[in-house]
Formats: sequence, structure tokens, C-alpha cells
Amino acid sequence: MAYFGGDPNFCSQCGNVLPLPGLQDVVRCPRCSFCIPGSEFSGREIRSTLVLNPEKQSSLALKDEEDAELKGPVIDRRCPRCNKEGMVYHTRQMRSADEGQTVFFTCTHCRFQEKEDS
Repeated sequence: MAYFGGDPNFCSQCGNVLPLPGLQDVVRCPRCSFCIPGSEFSGREIRSTLVLNPEKQSSLALKDEEDAELKGPVIDRRCPRCNKEGMVYHTRQMRSADEGQTVFFTCTHCRFQEKEDS
């Protein structure tokens, strides 16, 4: 009995994304092992698109007055000092190995730094 239906890219039993059809006669759901005959995919065009953020948006390298570089990925986090969006972050293991990492955030506008223990 099919619980999910309509889109052949998803398993009709559990709703999981199905792998692309290969040389096998069936497409097997990796989650629930439900099998769909490969013939159901014949004549269908399968397309996939990969969209990456431009490097300008995902990382930043700035120099401040002391010629110290500010590098790292830029995230949408509001600075508590200047109230502007955009902070660079990096992580370090400051505590024992069984505890989370410490995340250091630096504002790209005013260079305010804060840390968060995760």
C-alpha cells in the first residue's frame, strides 16, 4: 500500500529520496528497501542542479589597521555592538575532548569579537 505518491523521485512507502536508476532491474529505497521496477523510470529525463554560493559571499579576507587578516566563512549573524549583519567565524577545541568546540565570531564591520561554547 502506497503512503506517498505522485513523484517518482521519492519512495512511495517511506517518502525517502530514491537513488538514480542504474544498470540494475530495480531501484531500491536505501531507507526501507522497497523496490521499484526500473521500467517505471524509462523514458523519463532526470536532471540535477548543484548551486554553490559564490566565493565572495561565503568567505572573506580583510585587512584592518594592524594588517591582521580577517579570514573565514561569513554567516548571517547580527553583531551585538554595531547591530549589522555579517560575522566571520572559526572554531577551536578549547576544553576537553568530550566537550563541544568553542566558536569565535568576529564582526566584519566593527571587528567586535565574541565566543560561544557549543
